[in-house]
Amino acid sequence: MDAVVARTILSLTGPGIVLIFSLAFAVFWLIERRLHYLPVLALSCLLFALGSLSQILHWPPEAGPNALVSGALYTIAVLLNVQGMLLRAEKPFNWWLCLIVFAIIMALLWYFFYIDRNLTARVYVQNFGYGLIMLSATVPLAKRPAPRPVDCVLFWVLLLFALQFFPRTLLTAGDWIAPDAAAFANSLFWQAMLFSVGLLAAVLALTLLFAAFSDVLHDLRRERDYDALTGVLNRRGFGDRIDAELPIIDNPVSLVLCDIDHFKSINDLYGHDQGDAVLRELGEVLRRNARKRDIIGRLGGEEFAILMPDTDGEAALQFAERLRIAVEGHHYGLPATANGVTASFGLATREPSESWNDLFKSADTRLYVAKRGGRNRVVHQDNAIQ
Repeated sequence: MDAVVARTILSLTGPGIVLIFSLAFAVFWLIERRLHYLPVLALSCLLFALGSLSQILHWPPEAGPNALVSGALYTIAVLLNVQGMLLRAEKPFNWWLCLIVFAIIMALLWYFFYIDRNLTARVYVQNFGYGLIMLSATVPLAKRPAPRPVDCVLFWVLLLFALQFFPRTLLTAGDWIAPDAAAFANSLFWQAMLFSVGLLAAVLALTLLFAAFSDVLHDLRRERDYDALTGVLNRRGFGDRIDAELPIIDNPVSLVLCDIDHFKSINDLYGHDQGDAVLRELGEVLRRNARKRDIIGRLGGEEFAILMPDTDGEAALQFAERLRIAVEGHHYGLPATANGVTASFGLATREPSESWNDLFKSADTRLYVAKRGGRNRVVHQDNAIQ
């Protein structure tokens, strides 16, 4: 009897740890409601722990209902876990497919208990099914653009968790599994499952919790460094990127300054809401036309800057001219009677050993020349009109 009690207490360790993670996800969500995937993960951990408790404590006591209840809890928990990770990655997940997968697994569990009673078959259905469900989530996660280090760690942990279902089940399960609960509890399969699934579930939950903390820090950093209206770096964020990257960028590097023409009149004639819309649209134009490695910032008001690494003066001039045409040709939602939106550009290319302040001063001087010379133009040489 003492051995049974000790084994039961040891078996309860895994569900207890998962319940702690469920509580952690729930509390974290109450603090950061923006992380909408956290309650899904909390519910997933809760149901997974309840599924384990159902098996370990034999609730309900009859073998058939117990197999179906624990199987339903496990299956929903796995589906919710996958859904939570895809929600975090902003990837779509088909709920109809979830219902179909759930129905198939439950139908097979029912069949292999009440029609063709086969414990081994139920073991394969659940373990291979859960492995395939988790593997399906790794595909969209692997395609996530610009993943952060925590995303890569989460991907590999999920992949390892998904893959372990197959060799572990093949190596530990077989026709020798006895159908009674006592023999099953002492089987190699059950002991290996408690260890591997419990360990990897804790690692996955811990990784997800760390990812949630990372998401909060990422959002705070983005709020600090990015302009909420235009989606480009704000003055502080732009300055920090320049301080970090300019010293390690080899020549040539060019700077393009952009200023919306007659922006004050847009605010005066059509209101600040319309002015904000113009700024928002301009930010979109800049992001769409710039290269991935270019650094875009809003320096204040209607003035923007684009730092272009590995770009000489001629290439930067061609880019600025294309950008000027794109700005002029974009639709900003102004009334039909309004004049079109244009912008003026000042361009400078860094000379060897030239500082950021010198580079900015050169581009700013040329931007002033462009504004004074009639606007809607690019100036790339002092006192010259392009």
